[in-house]
Amino acid sequence: MTPDELKSMQKAARKARRIATEKAGELHDLVEDRLPVAYEEIPGMAQATYDACKAWAEAEAAWKAAEAEAG
Repeated sequence: MTPDELKSMQKAARKARRIATEKAGELHDLVEDRLPVAYEEIPGMAQATYDACKAWAEAEAAWKAAEAEAG
């Protein structure tokens, strides 16, 4: 794997982490500011947060594996 490809994977992992952090912040804001009135939003927002965190974990793992393989 080329250094440019590794850098691209690292960038994708960082972007995925940023998105996951944003989703977690939205969920936090829901809990802190809008409950119990907005309780119906919990399942959708929780799923979006879970999906974003899973995408980050997968991107991070792929980048770390590629980095280790490249030596």
